[in-house]
Order: sequence, then structure tokens, then C-alpha cells
Amino acid sequence: MQSQRKSGFTLVELLVVIAIIGILISMLLPAVQAAREAARRIQCSNNIKQVALAMHGYHTTHGRLPVGAYGCCWGTWMVAVLPYLEHQTLFDMYNPNEKYGDSTYRYCGSENLPVTTKWISSCLCPSDGADRSTCPSWIDVTSHNYAVNYGNTGFVHVETGFYSDAVSTLGDVTFHGAPFSQRGGPDIEPLAARFADIRDRLSNTLMLAEVVQGRGDDLRGFTWWGSAAGFTTYLPPNSSQGDVMYHSSVCIPEGNPPCTAGGTAEQPLTMASRSKHPGGVNAALCDGSVRFVSDNVALDTWRELSTTCGGEVIREF
Repeated sequence: MQSQRKSGFTLVELLVVIAIIGILISMLLPAVQAAREAARRIQCSNNIKQVALAMHGYHTTHGRLPVGAYGCCWGTWMVAVLPYLEHQTLFDMYNPNEKYGDSTYRYCGSENLPVTTKWISSCLCPSDGADRSTCPSWIDVTSHNYAVNYGNTGFVHVETGFYSDAVSTLGDVTFHGAPFSQRGGPDIEPLAARFADIRDRLSNTLMLAEVVQGRGDDLRGFTWWGSAAGFTTYLPPNSSQGDVMYHSSVCIPEGNPPCTAGGTAEQPLTMASRSKHPGGVNAALCDGSVRFVSDNVALDTWRELSTTCGGEVIREF
């Protein structure tokens, strides 16, 4: 009688097939991750575009851009653009009265916590994997991913008063104007720029750029608060150098970008633009266009993009 051979895979054949499948998956996974990140970057670009258009809507209505921040704690541009981001109800809930005095009316005061504890989806980058259910341990105020342009130096050093203008020089860099600032006090008028004030052209001047959300008690991305509502271009995008924050309690380098505590004339507050995208940051110009700016952009060009009246000739970036 002829013996019949049973059909099927041998153990060796099965192991070879499994190994081949594993190799294919390992080759495919980076491509899938890259495709997902590309989609997240596009969504982030769309979000920052919405915020830039909201700024234009505000300018059309009021004849000028919003105030960057009223000092430390009495409202930032985030509040001003809420109606133009389809959040009129939240805007109506925010109480801007009694600035600079009664802590009830701070961003973290009882009057305004119903607004500042909310997430504004158009101000969030999907690549920043911050846990949206948590906030700094001492308060429930939320963080976000876009900040306004405070210029090319630093801002607010303690030795000259918390509500001072931008730092006139930092190292060998001279301040040449910015669309936004953190300024305001009982006797100090806040600043709000008009497009006509931007002599370097809207298409050559940064309006917004990405920042990362700090984990734990780190206050990067805490844009309801004046000192985190803006970025400066003294440091390049995603710089390996540390941001300068006003106190060690809000500068947590572990698990966050590098930072140091400062706030002096020699070390004024300095926040770089940062993102979770490989290779660069999304940024909106004052004309409403959005660009992805490489980490390798020439530092001089990056700084020149933040000035409003420097008269520089901007190179390709």
C-alpha cells in the first residue's frame, strides 16, 4: 500500500513564515507612525491657522490686535479671541474687571475659573500627548499649545518691575518691536499693536508659534497666564538651551524641556518655541499664513522674523 503524506506546514516552515511576518511588520510600523505624525502635523497646522484667522477677526472688529497679556494674571490674548473661535459663551463668562488688584479676578480667581479650566480644542496640538485630564497639581487651569510673539529678546525681568516693557537688549541682540507684549498695571497702559504698526510687513513677522505643554507643575503652555502666553526668538525652535522661568517652582526640567529660574536683568524670562513634531515647529505669520519652521533655521533669520520694525531683509526659511 502506498503511504499517504498529510498536508500542512512543518514546524520549521511555520517559524520561517512567522519570522518573515515579523520583519514585514517591523518595516511597516515606522511608515505607519510617520503617516500618523504627518496627519497630526497637518491638524496642528489647521488649528494654528484658525487661531491666526481669529486674530484677524479681532483686528477687523477692534482696529488692533489683542493685548498679549495684562501683566501676569488678569487675562491674555486667549480670552480676547474666544468669540472668533466659536466660544462666545466662554467669553461672556470671563470677568475682566478689577484688574491688577482683587485676586478674585485673576485667571485662577473664582470669577474666571469656569472659563480657564476649559480646553480650547483649536489651541491644542494633537502631537503633544499631554494628559488632557490633568492640570498642575495646585490648580485646575488648563494648558495649550500656541503662544504669541513677544519679540527677539527676553521679557519682564524682576529687577525693573514685573510689568516692564520687553528687554531692550539681551546679549548682542537688540529688541526691534513685537506684535504682542506682557505689560500692564494700575498705572501702566497695556500695549496692543495694529497691523499698520508692523513695518516689516505682515508676511515677514511671526504672530503665533507652537509651545509644549509642561507636565506636572511646569508652566510651559499655561497660556491663560501672561508669562506663558508668549514666546521669544532669542532661542531657536526646540532649543537645547533652557527656557528662563521666573521661579524654580514652575520650572520642572524632569520630563519637560530644559529650563532655569531667572527673571533678572542678566537672565530675563525667555521662552522658546517648541513642539513634539520631529524637526521643527508650526508657526503663523501676521498675514495669516502658516509655515513649518525647521529646527535648523538660521538663528538670525528666526530672530528677524519676530521683529516689527527691524527693517531686516528676511532670507528664505
